[in-house]
Amino acid sequence: MPASSGNGAVTRSTLRQQIADALRDEVLAGRLQAGQEFTVKEIAEQYGVSATPVREALVDLSAQGLLDADQHRGFSVHRYSVEDFRGMIEARSLVTEGMFQALDDGHQRYRDLDDPRTAAAVAGVRRRGEEARRAAAAGDLTVLIGYDLRFWRELNALFGNPYLADFLHRLRVQSWVCTVQHLRGVTDLRGRLWCGHSDLVKALSEQDTVTARAVVVGYNSHALTLIERLAAG
Repeated sequence: MPASSGNGAVTRSTLRQQIADALRDEVLAGRLQAGQEFTVKEIAEQYGVSATPVREALVDLSAQGLLDADQHRGFSVHRYSVEDFRGMIEARSLVTEGMFQALDDGHQRYRDLDDPRTAAAVAGVRRRGEEARRAAAAGDLTVLIGYDLRFWRELNALFGNPYLADFLHRLRVQSWVCTVQHLRGVTDLRGRLWCGHSDLVKALSEQDTVTARAVVVGYNSHALTLIERLAAG
């Protein structure tokens, strides 16, 4: 939980980020559900902090597309549609394709895979992918989301433009919020969640962008099909 605003060791900006992170996790876990409304005062009382960092955190989450702000009613969790999800997949695909093309072209921003530090970073991403695979196989959505977001962020940092990596991370958070909203009520997720993380790391480590593209296309197709079926069902 965020520390009290009276604690001089915690700056307001740090407290603001802690509150934003905590609320984002609540949304990702489905504990704050689509359309659920709350006020700055309610969140401030919940966390035992002053209104200012809470208001700033809520504005930040609104800017990220996770919350809707209403001047008179406060804030509510944004409700994502299937069409929203299609737009996210399309945007992710366009950015990822640009990153693959730059890798094909041997752009200098990509780190030397023979460098020991890079090799260690790749090993870390591979471990994250393996944890995500296990969580997906077990149907453990909460654990999967945590590892999946870390996996993609670290992978994109290795193989892509850091500015695009930040953009993709925001899209993936939105994608997971949308997914959680549509998965609510599904009791058994075993075998229904994508788990090809390790295949993607292997392909990129070998600079095999043909296979990497195929893995990402399969991932996007799987995710979109799942959401469309849940929405229709």
